[in-house]
Amino acid sequence: MLYKIRPAIAESVADKIEIRFEDGKTKRVREKDISLLHPGPVRDLGALKADGGNVEEAWELLQGETASLEEVAELVYGEFTPATAWQTWLVLRDGLYFEGSVRNLRARKEKDVEAEREQRAHKEAEQKAWAAFLERVQQGSLEEQDFSRLGEVERVALGKTAKSRVLGALNIAETPESAHGFLLRCGYWPARFNPWPLRQGAAIESPGLAVPVLADEERKDLTHLQSWAIDDEGNTDPDDAISLDGDRIWVHVADVAALVRPDSHLDLAARDRSANLYLPEKMVQMLPPAVTDQLGLGLQEESVALSFGFRLNTESEVTDIEIVPSRGRVTRISYEQAEQRLQAPEFDALHELTKTYRAARLARNAAEINLPEVSVRVIGDEIVIKPLPRLASRQMVTDAMLMAGEAAARFAEQHDVVIPYAVQPEPSEIRQPQSMSEAYAYRRLFKPSNAALSAGRHFGLGLDYYARATSPLRRYADLLVHQQLRAFVTGNTPLDKDKVGEHMAAASAVTGVIRRSERLSNLHWKLIWLKEQGDWQGEAVIMALEERKAVVMIPQLALESRIRRSDDMQPDQRIRLQVQEVDIPTQSVYFRKL
Repeated sequence: MLYKIRPAIAESVADKIEIRFEDGKTKRVREKDISLLHPGPVRDLGALKADGGNVEEAWELLQGETASLEEVAELVYGEFTPATAWQTWLVLRDGLYFEGSVRNLRARKEKDVEAEREQRAHKEAEQKAWAAFLERVQQGSLEEQDFSRLGEVERVALGKTAKSRVLGALNIAETPESAHGFLLRCGYWPARFNPWPLRQGAAIESPGLAVPVLADEERKDLTHLQSWAIDDEGNTDPDDAISLDGDRIWVHVADVAALVRPDSHLDLAARDRSANLYLPEKMVQMLPPAVTDQLGLGLQEESVALSFGFRLNTESEVTDIEIVPSRGRVTRISYEQAEQRLQAPEFDALHELTKTYRAARLARNAAEINLPEVSVRVIGDEIVIKPLPRLASRQMVTDAMLMAGEAAARFAEQHDVVIPYAVQPEPSEIRQPQSMSEAYAYRRLFKPSNAALSAGRHFGLGLDYYARATSPLRRYADLLVHQQLRAFVTGNTPLDKDKVGEHMAAASAVTGVIRRSERLSNLHWKLIWLKEQGDWQGEAVIMALEERKAVVMIPQLALESRIRRSDDMQPDQRIRLQVQEVDIPTQSVYFRKL
């Protein structure tokens, strides 16, 4: 008899029927729960096998008819026994040739059988192809057709979905880290592939929008001034320059707002991206590259700018502020080149003014956090990691840009122009760090700076008024400041507070994506570099001591890590480390102390 789909033998019959299964277990069931296949007798369910038989011939004979299980068994096997009854039921359950019930079997139509055969053949071919695919991916020998199947794993690795049939079939955890490792092992991703911008949801291509030609307008002629755009070697988006006219400092900034109007298609594209994305392997611009080609300072014989002119008063505060559209001639040089010329006439006076300004900021408790910094770039096949020296020329430019930011903020406050100010609250404790470990500890006390629509102190910079205003080619917040100030100084109407807040909120929602993408990408390439070095050894500085671990900084890489703590360790102690293991998918690196 049949209980559900299992063969069984009736052992006894009373109010319920006791049946025994092939494994020897018994069960009491109701009569309606079973179907009688054969009256027996049979003692061994394992013997229910029948040789020979022609199912297809019986199916052809019964076309258009119905028959009982017994009749079909006799047609197929020539006899009706417990074994042939069971085998005939298996034919019925298979469903290719017959359908119906034990008492009423119907031969399926020829076209239905043919369609079923094709479907089964297709399914079998798919199963074989799937098994062959799984074998290839485990061996890391992918074929072209395999890449489309692995797209689902890539989506897991990029955090776009949480499920993958491939990973499930291979008993691999369906996590981004496990998927990342699998894609590296099987060869879907190259060993150096950087997934972090995609995983964060960042745009990885610059916008390809049409860029209008800059309209002619009246501009202040500053071509008589020596103007210098000082940047890192290889910089491709110069958006600020400095010059000195007697005791009047000028900071010239690419006049992006002259081309990118609020709520235009270019403005919306920049807002969606929030900022340029600087990756070691490429730069993704928030505006079409053609905007930089037109407006980058020093890229044309004559550059247009929104220029911030000002003087410093006796308290080293920015005063006598003038903001004007201008045109000038800009010379581009690197920080290293400027460093050699700080005592020359073109930089000497400006350098002294910026040093005075910096001293005043430090007197107002501006934070000076001196921790290692590096530049990470991928040039061709080479990963180039260069420590950034603390050049006086870099500090000069930094302070000049801070002056311009203070000028923008004070001007906006004085003229009731709504802009996003940059503010930062005071930490719980004010310190003057002298060593690397003290700087590391002090930095951890700092709260992040924020955008606000009313002026406020920026503690870390030591400024009572500040707005980011010198990188409108690279940051949307700076562009928004320029749009507002430019509208005011050219006699147009700036956006109201609600509109500025709306624009700033939209851009701020993406800012975290950009920062995480850059931070994780820099770490990715540092770890790739370490992995390719083999048994790297180098110097580290102990930054902090935890209960069981020591936080260390590797100056050569500006890389923070943790190692096992020992009793003889002290803050700022220099030690030698050796790489033990680098795990790219989890962004983990393990060192041992030499």
